[in-house]
Amino acid sequence: MTDEELVIEFALTRLDHPDLDLEEVAGLVVRRMGEDGMLEFASRNLATRDELRGAVFPTAVEHVLRVMLTLRGPID
Repeated sequence: MTDEELVIEFALTRLDHPDLDLEEVAGLVVRRMGEDGMLEFASRNLATRDELRGAVFPTAVEHVLRVMLTLRGPID
């Protein structure tokens, strides 16, 4: 999944659940991606952090949040 596709998935999930905070929405996105998507996100995040291992679900959620906040850009 590309970062652009991830942004769309995140936005659609956020529209479905407007009362949730960003981390909870990211968790829903990761759950929707299934096991393969979760592993993909976790491996990308671990590579970014230059680490060899970590808990899969929280690491995948962190990746989704990292992409969202990175694409959001700096706050003026």
